[in-house]
Formats: sequence, structure tokens, C-alpha cells
Amino acid sequence: MKGRFVPFLLGVVFALGLGISGMTDPRKIIAFLNVAGAWDPSLAFVMIGAVAVHFGFAQWALRAKKPAWAPAFFLATKTTIGAPLVTGAAIFGLGWGAAGYCPGPAVVAASGGSVPALLFLGSMLAGIAVFRWIGVPSRRPGSSRLVRSS
Repeated sequence: MKGRFVPFLLGVVFALGLGISGMTDPRKIIAFLNVAGAWDPSLAFVMIGAVAVHFGFAQWALRAKKPAWAPAFFLATKTTIGAPLVTGAAIFGLGWGAAGYCPGPAVVAASGGSVPALLFLGSMLAGIAVFRWIGVPSRRPGSSRLVRSS
């Protein structure tokens, strides 16, 4: 149980941040993506703030000898950009642009009863099921490495 409280708490903070910043409104996301029209840069500021907070905490956490609730840190080792990454990013971007949702904001909006968000989540889960059904491995060897094990 001790290892689940902090991630839950961080998820709540993340959800509150999304809600307060208005990032659960698909119109706001689509306005950000509409660079040729009535562009709304507010998502860029939310992203910059999120990256800055994550970067600071990541630097602090990596100074520790080991994670608080795991035997070791897992860091990405792949540094090449290949077809699977580009394809996945394109699919994500098309879905984000079409629906105005990505997974985090969709979960927050769905918890408030948003029917479009619930439909998005259902579609996303169906896509995940199809991806697993066709046999594409979710984790490829060499995609991450264990560092500083205890």
C-alpha cells in the first residue's frame, strides 16, 4: 500500500492541474493546434510549466541512491528515431487533433461525465486491445535499462 499512495497523490495533482488550466476542454486543444487560425498558446505555457517541474524533480530524484518504492531506476536507452516511434507519434497526433483529447485530460473529463471523453477513452482502449491482439510487443528488449540497482 505504501508504494501506491504517492503515485495516487501525484495523479490527483496532475488531474487538478489539467482541470484548473482548462486542458480538459477539447476546444482549447484544437485552438492550440490551429496555428493558421485563431491560435491559443495557453497549452504551450502549461507544457513549459509541466516540463520544468518534471525536469527539476527528475534531477533531484536521480541524485538518490535508489527510488523510494522500487528496486532501481529504469531509464530509456534507445536514442534512435525509428518507424515505430514516428508511426506512434503520428497516430497520437492525429487522434489528439481530431478529438482534442489525449489520455490524461480524457480521464479527467470522463470522471466529470463528459460523453465525448468517455467515447474517446473507449476508442483508445479498443485501439490498445487491437494493438495487443495483433501481437506487437509492448516492451522491446533494450528499450530501457536498469540503473543503480540496490
